Amino acid sequence: MLEEKILAPDFTLPDQNYVNHKLSDYRGQWVLLYFYPADDTPGCTTEACNFKDNLPTFEDLKVKVFGISTDSVESHQEFVNKYSLNFTLLSDSEKEVVEKYEANGMVGTKRVSYLINPQGEIFKAYDKVKPENHVGEVLADLNSYPQ
Repeated sequence: MLEEKILAPDFTLPDQNYVNHKLSDYRGQWVLLYFYPADDTPGCTTEACNFKDNLPTFEDLKVKVFGISTDSVESHQEFVNKYSLNFTLLSDSEKEVVEKYEANGMVGTKRVSYLINPQGEIFKAYDKVKPENHVGEVLADLNSYPQ
């Protein structure tokens, strides 16, 4: 979808279980990085639960979903447990990845997402994310692209 091929910046971040994930380890499959402001807030909970409910569809399309915020690993653990989230949340407490992906806003993390193709290139950037319909938007894009 992006005309110019841009390699997604690599990073390593811990998940809600203190397991480190390196983006480049997921080459060969689609990856969705969705950045969100804070755990357990209304919009972020709506978005996370929509991903949870649609995760089987993402898995069928062989897409790895990562939620990223600057909240701590412990905060992510509580958020995952409270809403039975079934995908990986990454903690960027140092705000390094948020900055690399231009997700840093005036007051915290912006709600933006990046769909990364199996070659590690940014396929599409979503910079005006609405929590209630973002999942449908991403799935529509994936389904319109020949797999």
